[in-house]
Amino acid sequence: MPKVPVYSTSGEQVGEMELSDEVFGEEINEAVIYEVALSQMANARVGTASTKTRGEVRGGGRKPWRQKGTGRARAGSIRSPLWKGGGVVFGPKPRDYSYRLPRKVRRLALRSALSSKVAEDNLIVLDSLKFEEPKTKKMLEILKTFDADKKTVVVTEKNNENAYKSARNIPGITHRSAENLSVLDIVTHEKLLMTKDAVVHLEEVLSNG
Repeated sequence: MPKVPVYSTSGEQVGEMELSDEVFGEEINEAVIYEVALSQMANARVGTASTKTRGEVRGGGRKPWRQKGTGRARAGSIRSPLWKGGGVVFGPKPRDYSYRLPRKVRRLALRSALSSKVAEDNLIVLDSLKFEEPKTKKMLEILKTFDADKKTVVVTEKNNENAYKSARNIPGITHRSAENLSVLDIVTHEKLLMTKDAVVHLEEVLSNG
């Protein structure tokens, strides 16, 4: 089992923690991580881009000139796609880009991503992370203590409103609860700063396959 030091928010080591091999010692499967991250990006797409066809553009109900005898090409509407102000051919319409991968694949990707952070020595475990009130300055001090103030995802066991508000204005820093942590969060941030409770929660959820 991989072992990691456990720190206080001041940077002092207060103990060690054995990580589950099943969750944090998984063989890293980059292909699965890529597939799951791709699906999460697709699921986040709004898909609201829309253009109007010639039938939806305002105007163009009257034939602009008679069919024959003018010397010009025949035209049935000023809203033809060939005309300025006309409709758009094969333009985008609102659509749903989302798709789902099997749960086992998603969990394998999450275990692989977590294991990659352990292998890279980019997992930091804190004894606890408590804020009596939102304090961005205090959060920044904690992150700087661990040289994690650039691109880090901070993970607590449950939704921690004060921790979230303390982190949201720091560029490159994201807060997540353990149950909402995604593969995309892990791969788009350099470091992973987690509380002991968050680690235990993930081990309980992900060790079942």
